[in-house]
Amino acid sequence: MSLYSLHERRRRALGAYIVLALVMATLTVAFFRIQVLGSSTWELRAESNRIRQLPIPTSRGIIYDRNGRILADNVPGYAITLLPGPLDSARITLERMSDYVEISETQIERVVSTMARFGREVIVDADADFEVVSALEERRAEFPGLYIEMRPRRRYLLGEAAGHVLGYVGEITGEELGLSAFPEERYDQGMIVGKSGIEKQYEEVLQGRRGLKYVEFDARGRIVGDFAGVRTDPGEEGGELRLNIDLELQNWIHRIFPASMAGAVVALDPDDGGVLALYSAPSFDPNEFVGGIDQQHWNTLNADDQKPLFDRAVLGLYPPASTWKLAAAGIALDLGVVTPDEHMSVPCNGGWFFGDRYWRCHDAGGHGYQTLAEAIGNSCDVYFYQLGLRIGLDDMLRRATNIGFSRQCGVDLPQESRGIFPAEREWWNRNFNYSPSQGEVLNLAIGQGPNSQTPLKVAQFYLALARNGSAPAPAVAQGIDLGPSWSLDLEPEHIDALREGLRNVTAPGGTAHFGTALEHWEVIGKTGTGEHALSQAELAEPHAWFAGMAGRPGEDPEIVVAVIVEYGASGSAMAAPIMAKTADFYLRKKYDIPIDSIQTYREHLLRGIPTPWYSARYAAPTRTP
Repeated sequence: MSLYSLHERRRRALGAYIVLALVMATLTVAFFRIQVLGSSTWELRAESNRIRQLPIPTSRGIIYDRNGRILADNVPGYAITLLPGPLDSARITLERMSDYVEISETQIERVVSTMARFGREVIVDADADFEVVSALEERRAEFPGLYIEMRPRRRYLLGEAAGHVLGYVGEITGEELGLSAFPEERYDQGMIVGKSGIEKQYEEVLQGRRGLKYVEFDARGRIVGDFAGVRTDPGEEGGELRLNIDLELQNWIHRIFPASMAGAVVALDPDDGGVLALYSAPSFDPNEFVGGIDQQHWNTLNADDQKPLFDRAVLGLYPPASTWKLAAAGIALDLGVVTPDEHMSVPCNGGWFFGDRYWRCHDAGGHGYQTLAEAIGNSCDVYFYQLGLRIGLDDMLRRATNIGFSRQCGVDLPQESRGIFPAEREWWNRNFNYSPSQGEVLNLAIGQGPNSQTPLKVAQFYLALARNGSAPAPAVAQGIDLGPSWSLDLEPEHIDALREGLRNVTAPGGTAHFGTALEHWEVIGKTGTGEHALSQAELAEPHAWFAGMAGRPGEDPEIVVAVIVEYGASGSAMAAPIMAKTADFYLRKKYDIPIDSIQTYREHLLRGIPTPWYSARYAAPTRTP
């Protein structure tokens, strides 16, 4: 054997030993790094296969009325959630669930697509019945990835009576997520948020902070239970909210409003402009939206000709009719073109010629010569035609715009319509392609023409008449600064003159006396007959208005109420009694006087109930109701 060959083999063996030693050293270092230094990381990955993080929904804040009574709170409910996993497995689980849960193929596709898009848990049913939950719990092994939990369920104690003002809640949509109102750092898919009304307006206050918990799974993806070894975060409940709304008054209005008719009632507190009641008819029950509204019922609500989802109190625009004559009168007084005791040059004989047209008054018999207060009490169109001409079209447009009849009230709700009122003559050119003549002011002076206002705006205007001429923005929630008040710029004696005209409307012989005379309170206000396209074509009745205020006789008003009844025909017969009954209920409660469903003088007469209080306060009536 060659010595060289033996040396070479020893050298190669040594090299192999060195290589093996280096490999073993590398493996040793790697194993040490993975199993010792990186043990926590791999342990977490291993645990992530059996432990998952889930959000803990917290209760929305409770909403109270002005007296501390609950308007909206939370009750225990059940939610069915499908946790993320293979999409095919999720689809199979949902199809199996359809034997126990009402879930359509469309809903299955929605859940699967949402899971594919966001890669997280998806709520299948946010308000499951106890019977359904029980059936699924008994067969839990058949539904891998299914998670059932108890969670707060929103409850609205007034139901339809406060559907529009409180609004409703629903699951956040993909389009909403990430908007400024729903930042991603606070909101996740599947959360319940405010969709309308106060629930939406004060979402930031009412929405709590969701907590976190960990759930343990077995190898088949079935939930074993909460993982007690990991600390959980219970989250924080939403903040409480107190409103100016009076629960009992809101419910009372719902009871007395004609069931078959549409319209709105707004009640304001003269002290601070607080919204005592905000009612729109027909309404809807927000409890039906909790957990997701049935698609068929949603379609029914949207297809209803009376539009129950439409909030007429803040969104409906109507010609204010004779309720607006007070604005024309106030503008005239402030401009100095009329004095309270002055008569117009032409008496009312049932109508009046201007240009080539005969402008009729609603009373064909005429009213003769009248003062301003008498003209308001009689709602004399001929007087206000002439008053409008004295003001002039340009001044009417300027002053009405300055007062705010083309602006919003500024109420703390997500939506509010802006009043329609021309700011200048160019409005006619833009909309009708003609230059307006001076005669346009005649229609404007009686609350017709291009003049449409919300019931809330009419109520705000009468709020200013009930106060010192100024009116704050109506506030639904308490403790909210909605900005400075707006003013009518009227002298105290001018406000007194306007109130005297309102008093003539409800005094004996006035157009609304029988429907507004109450035992304990004085009601003053103005009727209105709002003409519209259908009524002018004699296809429907005009809208019925009444706006006014009430309080103890001889003292300052304590409540302002505006009422409109669509196609109600007569403000004195239809809208005025609703206003009087609303004010009577509120004031009786305020002064601890027993409530009586027979409230107005007209109701007493129709039922043959004696009214000794009437003769003590009023002279004998000049006509029958």
